[in-house]
Amino acid sequence: MASDRRGVLRCAIYTRKSTEHGLEQEFNSLDAQRKACESYIKSQASQGWRALPARYDDPAYSGGNLDRPALKRLLADIEAGKVDVIVVYKIDRLTRSLADFAKLVETFDARSISFVAVTQQFNTTTSMGRLTLNVLLSFAQFERELASERVKDKIAASRKKGKWTGGTVPLGYAIEDRKLVINKTEAQTVRSIFKLYLQAGSLNKLIPELDKRKIVTKRRNTEVGIPFTYGPLAYLLKNRIYLGEIHHGDKWFKGEHPPILDRTTFTRVQDQLKSNTVNRPKSQSANDVPLTGKLFDDRGNRMGPSFTRKNGVRYRFYVSTALRGRKHLAGSVKRVSATEIEQLIERTIRERLNLAHTAPSDIFGGIDRAVINTNHIRIMMKPAYTERPIEIPWRLAKTNAAAVIEPTDQSQSDPKLLQAIVRAHAWLNDLTSGRYNSIGALAEDIKLHPKIIRQQLRLAFLAPSITEAVLSEKAGGALTLRSIPKLLPISWAKQY
Repeated sequence: MASDRRGVLRCAIYTRKSTEHGLEQEFNSLDAQRKACESYIKSQASQGWRALPARYDDPAYSGGNLDRPALKRLLADIEAGKVDVIVVYKIDRLTRSLADFAKLVETFDARSISFVAVTQQFNTTTSMGRLTLNVLLSFAQFERELASERVKDKIAASRKKGKWTGGTVPLGYAIEDRKLVINKTEAQTVRSIFKLYLQAGSLNKLIPELDKRKIVTKRRNTEVGIPFTYGPLAYLLKNRIYLGEIHHGDKWFKGEHPPILDRTTFTRVQDQLKSNTVNRPKSQSANDVPLTGKLFDDRGNRMGPSFTRKNGVRYRFYVSTALRGRKHLAGSVKRVSATEIEQLIERTIRERLNLAHTAPSDIFGGIDRAVINTNHIRIMMKPAYTERPIEIPWRLAKTNAAAVIEPTDQSQSDPKLLQAIVRAHAWLNDLTSGRYNSIGALAEDIKLHPKIIRQQLRLAFLAPSITEAVLSEKAGGALTLRSIPKLLPISWAKQY
């Protein structure tokens, strides 16, 4: 390498300390490590070793991972060819993980970098040297895991004794001498929240009341309080810490701190919360709700999945989260049929980006964000698909249930009928081609009730002349989806 030809080996000194203890001293552990490394480098001056002036110090960083700023700078300088030798005080200063060390050795070998620990003599160019190094690292990793277990055991023992061992201080309390003490002002706020919940009877009614009274979350040193949302509010109302208890794992123990609430009030609130609980499906996969976390109304509120049942049929929707207590903040579209919008978005993306054979999961996975309002849907795809937004014009048709999507069409034909005919032919093709062996299998895959599929499949058996009239707009307003009888004659001649 070039440095060999010049006769100079550039040595980077890396130092690390796991905790902040002692770092405030004028000559701390990092300075001691660097001085020892510099002395070693001077002893190798005859071999051309020279210490680089740049400091690679990681104060208060664990050796259990590689997420350290100085180490990242060192690796970047290695890639840039600025380093020939890495010098550390002990091997565990670089890493305490065997897996991480294997990655580092691979990087060092690729750049022909030498590695030296001044208090542990070994040569990484020999098999015996590598064995010695792995043994040392094994003990370093064992020591780290042992220390971690000791800390966990200490925390568990302290919690069982009711001691506060750290974490986010809840509303109503402050920390003094490492103990929870009551903050009188915040404690009154907590009591008010519990009292107002019992009066309101639900979170949906409680949130507007808290907004009206300007009751917000805890104001911390670097933050201001923010309005309560469902998750934090429900967590507060279920938090047994207000009964003077401390939890560890799934169990609660009598705490050292004083309670804010009486047990009767807390129990009444828990009973009310349970009575308001809605039994929902145990789990929903990404295929069931592919637009979760991606669909927003035009005021920035996320549209979350919801459902209702009617006559045994389950209907899915995407509902603006603003409806949960803050209806006045909802966008122009508050609720929309999930099946309709998913099909419209999937079909449009396939057509616009020429993704005819792409799996639905990949299409929805490529969506970064979709914003919906009363006259169009704006979709931002991930850069791998396209950097230009996709605009989908549509019209909002009000029904008793939710917003129903009607693609914008200047013709006289019923857009619902057009859409239903196309969908019916697609379903019939899926069944006849063997893609699905039954209507039940098709219904399960597209998350619709078999009854709906059976009713709409009749449209695939319309007389060709009727279908042509609808598609060519000759039918005008004479034919609509509702005008097609549920029991359609098989004979085309009898359909006129």
